[in-house]
Amino acid sequence: MAVATAGGVSFALTDEQNALRELARDFAMKEIRPHAAEYDEHSTHPADVIAKAHQLGLMNVHVPEEYGGPGLGTFDGALISEELTWGCSGMAVAIVANGLGAAPLLIAGTDEQKQRFIAPLAEEPILCSFGLTEPGAGSDVARMKSTAERRGDEYLLNGSKMFITNAGHAAWSVVFAVTDKSKGHRGLSAFVVPMDSDGVTIEKHLDKMGQRATDTSAFALNDVVVPAANRLSEEGEGFKIAMTTLDFTRPGTAAGAVGVAQAAYDYAVEYAKERVTFDVPIAMHQGVSFLIADMATEIEAARLLVWQAAWLHDRGRRATLESSFAKRFAADTAMKVTTDAVQIFGGYGYIKEYPVEKLMRDAKLFQIYEGTSQIQRLVIAREIFLPRPES
Repeated sequence: MAVATAGGVSFALTDEQNALRELARDFAMKEIRPHAAEYDEHSTHPADVIAKAHQLGLMNVHVPEEYGGPGLGTFDGALISEELTWGCSGMAVAIVANGLGAAPLLIAGTDEQKQRFIAPLAEEPILCSFGLTEPGAGSDVARMKSTAERRGDEYLLNGSKMFITNAGHAAWSVVFAVTDKSKGHRGLSAFVVPMDSDGVTIEKHLDKMGQRATDTSAFALNDVVVPAANRLSEEGEGFKIAMTTLDFTRPGTAAGAVGVAQAAYDYAVEYAKERVTFDVPIAMHQGVSFLIADMATEIEAARLLVWQAAWLHDRGRRATLESSFAKRFAADTAMKVTTDAVQIFGGYGYIKEYPVEKLMRDAKLFQIYEGTSQIQRLVIAREIFLPRPES
């Protein structure tokens, strides 16, 4: 009896995608994992690993071909993100965060702006950053205090930014600031600010609980002069640019959470087969085997949500809801899986000699940055009850 095959849906990767995935996994195994514990302990900026990733083509994969990059899609970037993060999420984020920093330019920049700021990313392993969050304005960007005052062909920027990935080593940052306070979030604008500009000061490299090999810094802007030519789009477009950026980057961030969860799962399975109690491997105990079964199921579900969101992005579809599905579920899955991995390791899981302790610390940040898990639920609820037309 012939079996009908449904068209239109495929879960198979292309040969090129499989090769890209294997390249990223090999890099993670050989270049990232050997340094993971040391770089985490000392909060080491992984400049050497970043340079190797750039040389191998695993960095700035989002840069279009016309600006010297490979022009890979969101789906391909998510495959890379998962594998690099499987190696170490701290180093992986340092490598892939240019996707977040550059996204506002790719979304709203002119060709001239892209030639000035995007093209150099393909030429050398320089970093950029995304300057949205402030000490008193995270999820609620309407509380932003940074200002940009127009003065002829220039703007004068003042304010502070907090929790900015790679800021301490970035060549430039897209900074969001208020140009019209009376308009609330509609009064925000975005500017490309070279980080060596007079008045830009790195105030502090933040000492984090996890993902310690990624620099996260606070910086101040004191009478920083920025040419009007560095403004992205029109005044008042900053909020739209920021939200569109996060829709674009959330699948890759969610993929990173899947990578951490997969690493914890791999370690837990290996340990459960080797550790013997009551004369049998602990994998034979139902309490442990059921934990691992749930891990496997939830990781696979998270991965499929990531793939769906990335697939929609690559087809030019609006994927706000699907991106938040992926980010929320993958982040919470990573936290649950790593916590259960520590439980499976028992006392050994709680000491730094074993890798699952680090993975549990690393996982927590996925529930916080680029929109907390609570904000993702807010976005999901809004999309369900107040849906916008697809664009």
